[in-house]
Amino acid sequence: MPHTPDPENSQPLRALRSGPLKGVAQVPGDKSISQRALILGAMATGETVISGLLESGDVHSTAGALRGFGATLTQTGPGNWRVQGLGVGNWRAPAAPLDFGNSGTGSRLVMGAMATTPISATFVGDASLMSRPMARVVAPLEAFGVTYEGQGEKALMPLTLHGAGDAPAISATVATASAQVKSALLLAALNARGTTHIYQKALTRDHSEKMLKAFGAKIHVTSCSEGGEAITIEGPVALHGCTVEVPRDPSSAAFAIVAALIVPGSQVTLPGILLNPRRTGLLETLREMKAHIDIKNRRHSGGEEIGDLVVHHSTLYGVTVPASRAPSMIDEYPILAVAAAFAHGRTSMHGLEELRVKESDRLAAIVAGLNANGVVTEVVGDDLTVIGMEQVPGGGTVATHMDHRIAMSFLTMGLASRKPVTVDDITMIATSFPEYQDLMRDLGAVMEAPQEDKQ
Repeated sequence: MPHTPDPENSQPLRALRSGPLKGVAQVPGDKSISQRALILGAMATGETVISGLLESGDVHSTAGALRGFGATLTQTGPGNWRVQGLGVGNWRAPAAPLDFGNSGTGSRLVMGAMATTPISATFVGDASLMSRPMARVVAPLEAFGVTYEGQGEKALMPLTLHGAGDAPAISATVATASAQVKSALLLAALNARGTTHIYQKALTRDHSEKMLKAFGAKIHVTSCSEGGEAITIEGPVALHGCTVEVPRDPSSAAFAIVAALIVPGSQVTLPGILLNPRRTGLLETLREMKAHIDIKNRRHSGGEEIGDLVVHHSTLYGVTVPASRAPSMIDEYPILAVAAAFAHGRTSMHGLEELRVKESDRLAAIVAGLNANGVVTEVVGDDLTVIGMEQVPGGGTVATHMDHRIAMSFLTMGLASRKPVTVDDITMIATSFPEYQDLMRDLGAVMEAPQEDKQ
């Protein structure tokens, strides 16, 4: 379902060809880890102390929902939070519907977290979230004894979930390469009787597994000979509050990285970026495209590898991106497509079906945005090929469909294209990266509100 901005509340922005980008980009904390830290803190006993938490609309929406279940969440400073949890299986039924705003991750993981507690909750969100399929999460949860009422076959919101009491452990195979589905099942298993076995054919983000272990869950991960993984987790279990330091988000860093690569003369440093191997697909791809990206000061924090990136303007070349890489860079395909537009030759990206169920149909939105700015594309099924132009014409207006990554990706394009690139709305950027405009302008990016009399 397409989404258009509310003309009274939308905020269009255009990006203009800029001079060299220079400086240090302090991108915000990782959204995936921020969401999981709050949720597990609310499921644990005792206090969880979090630093570096992403202060975004999505994360605040999840925090509000967790308060609805009875957990106490207190912000003690910028990025610093304390969570007093109720213990696994002790959440209380919310008195009102839970509004998750635009947060697909928060809503889907919370569905799993409450699935094996015998309470009911109604999930709602903004227009974008209300159009996103929830059946892919709640249908697998039925094996625990969950029931639900959603809208239509896709179980759209408003959705009411009825948790199961005395739920049995299950064996399940995650049919899609989705960390959200896998994580929802892992969280539900925490209050189920016995050992739950979860199999995934493709490797997805493993932040839930790492953090569950830190909170005291009995979880084991085994590699399968065919390339997937088998995960076992025992329940019921008591989680214990702990200290979580959130590393900086590689998905947010992607926009400054690509901007530095495509704007001539640029050099940008991004400190403390998460380097989890299941999140570095974009870095791997860009380096295959001959991007000059140095990784310095590699170190570990809270079980995750981090490092400092130094990115230099580079001449890029088209490559083929295999479908097997999609889980490690699923959120980065819009900005990769922009990088590909400036590359020599063709860049082919395979296996992008998961893009169709994000904040928008991202595959369609990417193609429309590229075409609007003079870039030729080819789509066959769920595969996308971008024909690189080295010098992108620009001059187009991009429909964002309330998708923050589409907005930021095409603003990045405008920094190096011949003519400015306009996006129809940027209000939703606050859901993941509220500091985006200030950070990019501090580096030297030129962005302004479009005016009727400017060409």
